[in-house]
Amino acid sequence: MPETLWDRINAAANHIKSRSKVAPRVGIILGTGLGGLGSRMNDAEGIPYADIPGFVTSTVKSHSGQLLLGKLSGVETLVMEGRFHFYEGYSLEQVTFPVRVMAALGAKTLVVTNACGALNPLHNKGDLLIIDDHINLMGVNPLVGAHDDRLGQRFPDMAEPYTRYLVELAETVALEQGIRHHRGVYAAMTGPSLETRAEYRMLRTLGADAIGMSTVPEVSVAVQAGLKVLGLSILTDLCLPDALKPCKIEEIVAVAAAAGPKLEILILEFLKLAADLDIL
Repeated sequence: MPETLWDRINAAANHIKSRSKVAPRVGIILGTGLGGLGSRMNDAEGIPYADIPGFVTSTVKSHSGQLLLGKLSGVETLVMEGRFHFYEGYSLEQVTFPVRVMAALGAKTLVVTNACGALNPLHNKGDLLIIDDHINLMGVNPLVGAHDDRLGQRFPDMAEPYTRYLVELAETVALEQGIRHHRGVYAAMTGPSLETRAEYRMLRTLGADAIGMSTVPEVSVAVQAGLKVLGLSILTDLCLPDALKPCKIEEIVAVAAAAGPKLEILILEFLKLAADLDIL
């Protein structure tokens, strides 16, 4: 009989348990140019993706491609240094597989980060966006296919994909730390090409504040798995259709890297406060 997704999830989780004694309460996915958080972990243990059954390889140059397990702000945490994307040619089952493994390891909260384009003319490059909601324009959903009740409910409700009290707590931390931020809607398209002027106009009409190529699949699976979710973006380029300038990926990575320390402070202080409030 073919191996089920449930079997593959548990094989990966068991392998990670054999390599680390950390029992993560929180899983964090680091997006493009945002790999610095791992250096802030205490007693970090690294496991290359290639060593974990069921994990694929991250082909994006700015993603180092390993799991880190250790403590951030005193909280046992699993950090993905680099994610998988649909545009890399992977299925959404492969893209979201690590989130299911996080849940199998006992994580209760997912913090997902990304670098994305700003659609709102009031936002600037280098600002942080705390995601309040999202629009799935990828044309696919990771929950399509044969269902296994052990993975969560068949029809998860998406009225609140980003846990409201975590969003509000992140806003509080950002204000306390003097971090310029916004709260808004993230839209996801498949990529890897950037969008046209007409597409940016469409996205603004739909109510999107930011546009990217990730996050929505992982969040959809996290909601099905019963995880609390916080989504954070760094706005790396301005997607204003009437003043659009060509943008290179190197520039996007550079802006994300420059703003990365602000995001790291936000996450570290968020974890500390959330742990004190016992809401992770």
